[in-house]
Amino acid sequence: MLHQPIIPVPARTTERVCEVAWFSDLCGEDTEFISVRDPSRSTFEHCRDIALTAEKLGFSNLLLPTSYMVGQEVIPFAGGVAPALHRINLLTAIRCGEMHPPMLARTLASLDHMVQGRLTINIINSDLPGYREDADFRYQRCAETIQILKQAWIQDRIEHDGPVYGKISLAADVVKPLQQNGGPLLYFGGTSDGARDVCAQYCDVFLMWPETEELLYANMQDVSERAARYGRTVDFGLRIHMIVRETEEEARDWSRHIMSKFDPVRGAALKNASQSSWSLGVRRQNELREAADTEGFVEPLLWTDIGKARSGAGGALVGSAEQIVEKINRYMDMGIRAFIFSGYPLIEEAGHFARLVLPHLPNVTLSRQQGRTPGTLNQTQ
Repeated sequence: MLHQPIIPVPARTTERVCEVAWFSDLCGEDTEFISVRDPSRSTFEHCRDIALTAEKLGFSNLLLPTSYMVGQEVIPFAGGVAPALHRINLLTAIRCGEMHPPMLARTLASLDHMVQGRLTINIINSDLPGYREDADFRYQRCAETIQILKQAWIQDRIEHDGPVYGKISLAADVVKPLQQNGGPLLYFGGTSDGARDVCAQYCDVFLMWPETEELLYANMQDVSERAARYGRTVDFGLRIHMIVRETEEEARDWSRHIMSKFDPVRGAALKNASQSSWSLGVRRQNELREAADTEGFVEPLLWTDIGKARSGAGGALVGSAEQIVEKINRYMDMGIRAFIFSGYPLIEEAGHFARLVLPHLPNVTLSRQQGRTPGTLNQTQ
């Protein structure tokens, strides 16, 4: 554990606040038991109910993931659910390379109008489904995609010349989002040097998966130093699962419950189905789990067994309300300003978290903290 006092890493948002987001699992993994799929939870209606519940309970943002798995595709889902939502932001995951960047810029600008300026973007730099791509090529494609998005949103024209997308010269008056001051916030996660450098140079929030406090802090220091070399600061976020109850023993009982039907063969198959199980980030999650004790805990409250059947974030905070609030406060003191929580099952666990923890957190919306307000975008930079 880190020793007090914690010196916060330099970040864009200096106040001791946090954006508390929930998760609508469009990828068919919402279930009561780890490694056991529940097809009834993969429908548009169920994923919409998660979004409505998150808004009603007071979460400030909602991650909509993307993956080539059973479930819902992210942009159509976001557009379909937008009319039913009125306060919550939508953190919409976009995999670079799936859409020509000028058209992606236009699509996201349209979506920002549909959600009344409450769009945030999670930039995904993974391989396209069915491919194993060169990492340096992916980083270059990702950087060019972001460059084109930003030109489209804040300039009169897109004037681009890069090795991936070549020369592009287009008027940009048709691709303006509703949000002022640069368009939607860009969230980005990655473990490799190339990925971290893309985030440091172009993005607003660096997202991390569960690790020990020491490793999280080291990651934040590294990205903060990279951003400083570009004359920038970024905010930091943590994507992690949650099991919170009135007592620690009740929380641990539920962790045992959701693992009670675990099948290692089926779990491995589900983990590999996402086509990202070979990534460096997933390997780091595997190493975290291998360092855990016999009950799956790698440090107090941080439980890693979820990663046995999941290729993404593989850890959960498990504890009483008091313990969880204290842990989140420690994360905030380190400089983390965005949290994306989830649980098994999603709707039920959101209720526990909203009742026991959310009222005790300084819950804000980062995009509004940083001046992304709806209005007529200034088209000059």
